[in-house]
Amino acid sequence: MQQRPQQDLLDALADLGVSARSERGTGCPPLIVEAGGGLPGGTARVGAEASSQFLTALLMVAPYAHNDVTLEVVGALRPFYVDITRRMMAQWGVETRVQSCAEPRPGEQAAPVRYHIAAGQRYAAQTSYQIEPDASGASYFFAAAAITGGRVTVPGLTSEALQGDVRFALEVLAEMGCKVTSDAEGITVIGPPPGQLRGIERDMSAISDTSLTLAAIAPFANSPTRVHNIAHSRLQECDRISAACTELTRLGVRVEERQDGFTVYPAETLRPAEIETYNDHRVAMSFALVGLRAPGIVIRNPACVAKTFPDYWQRLERLHGKK
Repeated sequence: MQQRPQQDLLDALADLGVSARSERGTGCPPLIVEAGGGLPGGTARVGAEASSQFLTALLMVAPYAHNDVTLEVVGALRPFYVDITRRMMAQWGVETRVQSCAEPRPGEQAAPVRYHIAAGQRYAAQTSYQIEPDASGASYFFAAAAITGGRVTVPGLTSEALQGDVRFALEVLAEMGCKVTSDAEGITVIGPPPGQLRGIERDMSAISDTSLTLAAIAPFANSPTRVHNIAHSRLQECDRISAACTELTRLGVRVEERQDGFTVYPAETLRPAEIETYNDHRVAMSFALVGLRAPGIVIRNPACVAKTFPDYWQRLERLHGKK
């Protein structure tokens, strides 16, 4: 976490009247935030190139500012996660207004988007709130079905889920040739017979957490898989584009790396290898799937999955031998 850039968030907090800085002057954690007088509010410009999380974090706290808050997005915005946040805030009684400006500023490619949150709103308590299953975590099990010709159902996860990563099953795996259904029981993925998984070309910007899952199963497709528009994933727990390409190459897979993505070609056989995880939970969970089809796959530092899925290995083992 101490390598993840946070300067865009620090600058936005400063615009809103909060003293916030990087302790080491690197723009990365540890961070020092001093707001003894609360959050004054006002207008802030928020950089969105590195992560939409800065904007969503500010949206969530904005109702408690002393004055109205207007957040003006700078740079390309991937709005899907922001829309999830706004929809969930509305479920708890807080409204946000969005306005797209008609013309870009001089030197800017896109017109800015502004989010306005009125001060004085408060989140309303609820006696019961159903939390959706983690769609990102579910992607690994759906992918397991895809490459083994198996069947996996995740109860409680439906096509109406707020999380964008539900589209990995509903759209990505369906396009690759899986049978995907969504009903009251949950989402079910049934993988195609061996040799019939299709390669695809996909903009993964809205569901970039699952781009590693796709990379890990792409060698088992019968045609190339091309992923693009995920340049921001180079700034996550590790450089995920580089990690995917490096580890696939280690397995003997032909890969082409680009600044914003990669192309993975089908592989008839994969070499046994120890997979470097770069201390990234998603690298570990994704490349573990390769071992369902290829022998000799060892995951280094498997404990790194504890960040989001502490019992991942136990749950993966529970699929063993089931039809």
